[in-house]
Amino acid sequence: MGKFDDTVSMYKAEMDKLGLKYDATLFTAVTKACGPSIYLADASKVSSSDQAELDRVKNNFLVKKLGLANDAKLDAGIKAVVDQLGASNKNKYRAIFYYLLTKHFKKESVFK
Repeated sequence: MGKFDDTVSMYKAEMDKLGLKYDATLFTAVTKACGPSIYLADASKVSSSDQAELDRVKNNFLVKKLGLANDAKLDAGIKAVVDQLGASNKNKYRAIFYYLLTKHFKKESVFK
């Protein structure tokens, strides 16, 4: 397996550990869309305690990538994903975070 496949496998193992159900094809597509950030220790994770980071997730992923309107629903969706992953969980991998946001907002069609 290549580096990408190894990384996806590691993320899937993390989701299994957290008891999260996932669509493997959609998850792979969302992970690909993250680009090279998945290979960088800091960039591969979302810091839910950093408001600037959450604002970047909202603007760059939810608004620009998924095409959602910037309103209070986005903050509520981000909070729901943080709660789903566990606020104290230090391994909030960006690919998993984005996958869960994609599912939360029912925007799977963006990646098909």
